[in-house]
Amino acid sequence: CKSFDPQKKIPNDVYRILKESLRLTASSYGIQPWKFVEVESQNLREQLVAASWNQKQVSEASHLFVLCAPIHIDENFIDRYIADIAQTRGQSIDELAGFKKMIMSVTKWDEDRKKAWAKNQIYIALGNLMTVCAHLKVDCCPMEGFKPSQYDDILDLETHGLRSVVVAPVGYRDPSDKYIQIKKVRFPEDEVFLKL
Repeated sequence: CKSFDPQKKIPNDVYRILKESLRLTASSYGIQPWKFVEVESQNLREQLVAASWNQKQVSEASHLFVLCAPIHIDENFIDRYIADIAQTRGQSIDELAGFKKMIMSVTKWDEDRKKAWAKNQIYIALGNLMTVCAHLKVDCCPMEGFKPSQYDDILDLETHGLRSVVVAPVGYRDPSDKYIQIKKVRFPEDEVFLKL
């Protein structure tokens, strides 16, 4: 979907399901190295258009998610996750010491590897969101075509310890969207599946 109907809004109950699909996404070790920023301010969304190579989806869609990675994946980040496991499952922190030791390896990676790993995890969340959107007949436009540093500045993400990774406007397509009429181009099954 490249063109949204700005008058058509996602009902609250459907939007809650979309948010839950992001929240419940699987991740490596269950660490969840992400935060999903909901940009509700129309003023901010209008500012993001220029930082999106003038793609109006970010301002016209019913809702806008900016999927972000934490700037720091360190022991404090892991401790917060371990504390959440303990509280959710009624375990003690001591019982989780072995698991913590195992996943602490993530904190020892260099920054480039951490960034790449977190980005991969965020793309799992994006795929999950897109699948749920399709199931609920909500349109989605996953976007890498934006300027992350400008998004980070406009949304003041550094203050929240975040950096933008990918953008996902969601809503309902404008009936005049030219992509409704043209066929999807995908390689045939025998070219994309390899049986061994």
